Formats: sequence, structure tokens, C-alpha cells
Amino acid sequence: MNRDVIIGIFIPFIGTTLGASMIFFMKDKFNPKLEKVLLGFASGVMIAASIWSLLIPGIEMVEESGGISWLPAAVGFLSGVFFLLILDRIIPHLHIDETVPEGPKTNLKKKTMLMLAVTLHNIPEGMAIGVVYAGLMINASNITVASALALSLGIAIQNFPEGAIISMPMKADGATKGKGFLYGTLSGIVEPIASIITILLTSLVVPLLPYLLSFAAGAMIYVVVEELVPESQDGKHSDLGTIGVAFGFTVMMVLDVALG
Repeated sequence: MNRDVIIGIFIPFIGTTLGASMIFFMKDKFNPKLEKVLLGFASGVMIAASIWSLLIPGIEMVEESGGISWLPAAVGFLSGVFFLLILDRIIPHLHIDETVPEGPKTNLKKKTMLMLAVTLHNIPEGMAIGVVYAGLMINASNITVASALALSLGIAIQNFPEGAIISMPMKADGATKGKGFLYGTLSGIVEPIASIITILLTSLVVPLLPYLLSFAAGAMIYVVVEELVPESQDGKHSDLGTIGVAFGFTVMMVLDVALG
């Protein structure tokens, strides 16, 4: 892997780490209004990234090769959705502001299950980064250094609030600032790991690239629909979540179009 690829893989992780560091600067409790805006913003970023950085390049690749353009997109997208659905069922995890964990019964601590919930979100994001940089490494015509960087930056931006959202509740529950920061940071380490695995897989089976692009898109959309949007719309001030979606979508779209 060259320097550009390594940097691109770790940019989102840096975003998570910076977000987790907010535990040292903010009050004990995360402002619920701000949390809704940030959840919505993350949703908008992921929706736009799924379309412009993943689905469209994958469809264009198949069109250039003379294949059925919609087939890999449809198969990959649905596979990504069901892959996350299965993980959601077999991994015990607990979402922010929830008291009942999801998945199989377990004796894991609340902090651990909160971290597992964010880890589930980060798997498709890591795959998305990995598959785009894999396309860059094999010189796919629809993927440029700028467009890959745009995706890394977009996910890093949405990881910033995610890191804060996971670390701040731990502080409120009695964990030390250092421990909360560690948990928030570690929740994002799965992204570079997933990126590297995806790059290795794609380099072995190049024709899978359009399918993997769509797979990552489906997995990301699953997270948005299943978790982020419902959390941003729950209770009062749901309009703040909607506004966050609009701004997140716009920021990611501008990044991808301007840099791509």
C-alpha cells in the first residue's frame, strides 16, 4: 500500500479519536439537541457517500465493461443490508439512551455493549473506505485520489460526533475521562481493520469491485435506516435531526463532486 492509501484509511479513525477527545472539554452530559443534529448529520453523510462514492462508481464500472449495470448494484446492495441485519442479530449491543440491549442475551457491561453498537456502525464505513481505495490501487477509471480522499474526509467528519457520542455517556455514567476517551477511540479502530481486509479481498478478486462498492453502500444505508435516523427522530426536537441530515448530505455531496 502506498502512502496515500494508508493516510486515507486512517483519516476516519482520526476523526473518531478527535471526537472522543471532547470528553476532556465538554460537560458531563451531551446536549440532547446537539446529539440529534449530529446523528442526523452522520445519516446525511452516509446516505450521500453511499450514492456518490459507492453506488454510482460501481454502476459506471459495469457500464464501461458492457455488463448489466444494475445487477451488481442490486445484488451487492441487498447483500450489504442483510449482512448487517445478521450482525445486528448475533452481536449483543446497546444503543445510546437505550436501556434494553439488542442481540443475544449476555452478561457484558453496558459500556462494552455501547462500544459494540458503534463498532457495528463502523464496519460498513471501513469497508466503504477499503473498497474505494482498492479501486484506486487497481486504477479503476471511476475512482480518483480526490474522490477517495473525499470519502475519507466525509466519514471522518461524521465520525467526529460519533466519537463524542460514545465517550460522553461513559463519563456521565461514572467512568474516568481517560477511560471514556479510550472506549470512544477504540470504537473506531474497526474501520481501518475493515478497510485493510476489504482491500486485500478486492485485490485478489478484481471483478468483485462493483459488487463490493454496492455491498458497502447497502450496509451503510442499513445503519442509517435502522439506527441513526430513528435515534435522531425519537422524542422532542426531531426537526433538528432532519436539519442535520440535510446538512450532512449536502457536505458529503459537495466534497465528492468538488474533489471527485
